[in-house]
Amino acid sequence: MRFVVQRVTHASVTVDGNAVGEIGKGFMVLIGVSDEDTKEIADKLIKKLIGLRIFEDENGKTNLSLADVEGSLLLVSQFTLYADCKKGNRPSFIRAGKPDMAEDMYEYIIEECDKQVENVQHGIFGADMKVSLNNDGPFTIILDSAEIC
Repeated sequence: MRFVVQRVTHASVTVDGNAVGEIGKGFMVLIGVSDEDTKEIADKLIKKLIGLRIFEDENGKTNLSLADVEGSLLLVSQFTLYADCKKGNRPSFIRAGKPDMAEDMYEYIIEECDKQVENVQHGIFGADMKVSLNNDGPFTIILDSAEIC
């Protein structure tokens, strides 16, 4: 499982020109799922995500968490995080989770985050989404279960 976490001042996702999710200060998270992923792996990455201290405190140090700044989450599924570009110029997505399983994991992640964060917005699994954001910093972190779990 991979989370690409971007600290934002604003982020939104639209489908067919309609906003389906929008946040102010918080994290916009792209989520990639592989067939090997489990709810236990998701739980570990969610815990790490929610606990990340990458917001600035009164001294300008990145020392505050999402809860400390009353931040929001925008969760967006993105199977292309498992693109394999080793051969040729056309990526292979064989390592990405099968759609039914990946959608179940994505919905699980949304539900679990919603239990811990006051404002959780999300995209629509499998839809052609347009994501807009103001990356604050810029600050981007990649959480990969292969390195964390």
